[in-house]
Amino acid sequence: MLKHIPEVLSPELLKILMEMGHGDELVLADGNFPAASMAKRLVRADGHGVTPLLDAILQFFPLDAYVDCPVALMASGDPGVRPAVWQEYSKCILRNEGDRQAELMERHAFYARAKDAYAIVATGETALYGNIILKKGVVDA
Repeated sequence: MLKHIPEVLSPELLKILMEMGHGDELVLADGNFPAASMAKRLVRADGHGVTPLLDAILQFFPLDAYVDCPVALMASGDPGVRPAVWQEYSKCILRNEGDRQAELMERHAFYARAKDAYAIVATGETALYGNIILKKGVVDA
């Protein structure tokens, strides 16, 4: 047992985060996302929403500072629709990484990018369009 590790981070997920290098991408997928059929590496986080996982991950995981948008969200298809969960994601990012930009990606483009991700975390998130991609940065001493 270790101290100060958030309970939502499983040993398997911590291992994946440690293996990832600069530029690798991690998908936090909602409950409707076809994670098992897309993932190179699949981590199950059933029963957990994306927001607590995102908050916990960003305590250890630096976002890429060398790209304009180290975060990508799956667009709803309706430009006027901004799922409430996106605001929660923004708060987590702001709290842990400062003001970082997120890009909106059309659903099929998001799926294509997710297939190339280092790993996909399948969550129990119930919010529609609750999928997010994080691009890992570097830890500078």
